[in-house]
Formats: sequence, C-alpha cells, structure tokens
Amino acid sequence: MIDMTTSMKCFPLTPITTALLLLPLCAAAQAQTGPASASASAPTSTIVVQGGVAVATRYAGSDEHLVAPLLGVEYAHASGFFLSTQRGLGYAGSTGGLSYSAALGYRGKREEKETKGLGGNSGSKYLRGMGEVKGSATAHLTLGYAVTDWLELQIATEQPITTRTNGALYSLGAAATVLSGGRNTVVLSVSANAADKKYMQTYHGVTAAQSARSGYAVFTPKAGAHMAEGGVSWQHKLSSDWSITGMVGAQRLLGDARKSPLTRRATSPVGAVYVSYSY
Repeated sequence: MIDMTTSMKCFPLTPITTALLLLPLCAAAQAQTGPASASASAPTSTIVVQGGVAVATRYAGSDEHLVAPLLGVEYAHASGFFLSTQRGLGYAGSTGGLSYSAALGYRGKREEKETKGLGGNSGSKYLRGMGEVKGSATAHLTLGYAVTDWLELQIATEQPITTRTNGALYSLGAAATVLSGGRNTVVLSVSANAADKKYMQTYHGVTAAQSARSGYAVFTPKAGAHMAEGGVSWQHKLSSDWSITGMVGAQRLLGDARKSPLTRRATSPVGAVYVSYSY
C-alpha cells in the first residue's frame, strides 16, 4: 500500500479501492504532526483505530460497485517508524518542506469470480477465464514537498518485491487544504499515475490463453498513463481523540487501460465514511 509520510496528505497510487483504505491514515499522520507533538509532555507514539464503509468498484474498469467495510489500525512512533494495516511497515520523516517515506506493504490478489470474505466482496463474474492475479509484497517510496502551508505535492512509486510480473506504478499528486479551522478540515486532492508494461498486461491485458477461456479479444497494452483521480475529504473533530471523515471522488482510466476489453466503465464514482479514534 501507499502513502506514506507523516506530513503529507493521502494520494492514491493504486486503484481507488486501495486508495480508500489509505484515507484513514491521514488521521494518524495528523495526530503525529499536530500541535501536541511540539510539547515536552507529548506522547512518543500514537495508535489510531479506524472503522467505516467504502463504496468502490470490484476492479479497475468494472461497472459493478460494492460496499465494503473500511477497517484500519496504525501505530506511529515519533521517531518516524510506523506499522499499519494499510501503510505497511516503514519509516517516514521530513526536513524543511520536504517529506519522505519508505515502506513494505502488500498488494492484494484479484479473483476471477465473485467472492465473499471478512474484508467484503471481491472479484467479478466478468473476470471469469482470466485467472487469478496473485498478491505480491511491495516496496513503497514517497517524496513530498510543501509548497505552502495549504498546498502539498507528492511523487511516489509502488514496486513489487514478489510476483514481479504484477508490475509497478508511479504517481504524481497534489492536495490543497481549502478549510482548516476549529473542528473542520477540508482537503481537495488530485493525482495521476502511470504503469509499466507488466502492470498493464497483468491487470488490463488479455493473453491468447485468457482469450480462449474468457471470450475477450487478445489485448496487449503498452506502458504509460493508467489512471487519474480526484476527490474531496472533510474531517470533523468530535473531540481530541475522536473524529469522523467523509470522502467523495471519482477515478478515470487512461490510455490502454481505458481501451482494455476488461474495461466496462472508464469513469467511476467512489466514496467512504469512517470514524477514527487516536490514543
């Protein structure tokens, strides 16, 4: 998973399902960099627990939407070390206006049929014959820059460590805090990512063998633009420990990902609502 630093807003790098799961971790980042951290008596670590629901597509390019539980737990130490169900295991820091992060995470598998589990539904009937895409351990590297106190830029990459045929993603994003006062914070964010040839082939391509099993035409996508996303999030602080956050946005597949036979809808709305508790 991604995102990734204790000072940056959350930018999607993977498809929006993953991005939604990463959104609660902004609360953890804010908890570590808030005013309290400046005092001598501030805690050296923070634990944040999140729970809510997210609406997303079954896979990138699907026209089927599902409602899934959005759950997360993160431990973040003042030194920069973090352990998270979404961000993975890593280290984040900052110097001046620059922020950086490196982490180990996991990219989940893609089923070729509809399945149900503790984490909600996954897979799709429209992927039958495509075979299962195995999950892979991933490395995440992020670099951010605070242009002003309300605008931040970020570049990031997600590289597979295992199952390297799953391919890599590269992301560029920006986030603007349009409201920050009292109990409310509103952030607008946009991002775009590009994928290498392996990623495009794995998630959007159709081989001859897959074509014979699924009925889709053979399709060999090229590396390049993959997805653009935009959204707005609103966080309301209920108390010093509790907050509630809502997010709405949209994603659009680009380039050969949009042209893939697997793509049934290029543009899809997404959303999430979750509660966070920090201590």
